[in-house]
Amino acid sequence: MAVSRKKAAFIRSLYLKKYRKLEQCFIVEGAKSVQELLASDFEVVLLLATKEFRAKTKLPNTAEMLEVTANELASLGEYQSNDSALAVARIETFSDLEIAPDEFALVLDDIRDPGNLGTIIRTADWFGIKKVVASEETADFYNPKVIASTMGSFTRCKISYTDLATYLKNKMGMRMFGAFLDGKDVHTVDFGSGGLIVIGNESRGISSELAGFITDRITIPKYGKAESLNAAMATGIICDNLRRR
Repeated sequence: MAVSRKKAAFIRSLYLKKYRKLEQCFIVEGAKSVQELLASDFEVVLLLATKEFRAKTKLPNTAEMLEVTANELASLGEYQSNDSALAVARIETFSDLEIAPDEFALVLDDIRDPGNLGTIIRTADWFGIKKVVASEETADFYNPKVIASTMGSFTRCKISYTDLATYLKNKMGMRMFGAFLDGKDVHTVDFGSGGLIVIGNESRGISSELAGFITDRITIPKYGKAESLNAAMATGIICDNLRRR
């Protein structure tokens, strides 16, 4: 069955944040990400899949499903290489994430780049971190570029957007780790069993408004001449060290 003009327009509208917010839906593209979506608790409302994808994938019986060609998928999505599936799913929102004393969570201070955010989510999933608290200026978790960059990890990490100054003020008593040039060498830090890992903005780092809440200033020592580290790369290094100990 061909995709109607109305459905095509609906799908394309979801690449814009204002329509995702209005419809409370988001797009997932590609075989790997769609399979992860189908195996998750997200509600899938529409699935476009090629004959080949349908033959090798367990499909839900609750979502509207249309069989399409690879060319049709390419015309509807952002990724020309997607020749398998595209899904529309319901957005899940979390107003507050409770962080247990013995778990780690990420706090994102104005991460603007969708690719960076997606890679950070994927990194968090790799290291078993399931909760992310983000500033209201951080890129939209449901941006298709973020979803694609997570490679399916968006199904296992929960994210909450909030005013971080208020949030951290209410979490006084928890250990809060943040990277600064004058911090303690991350390779020697005892992270303990839990805490908040604050990741700063790509260009300016952790804001002065949040810096006062940091209980443990850490640094990733530099041995070469690079000016700075990518925020997602820095997240990976910090997470590796907190799990190593």
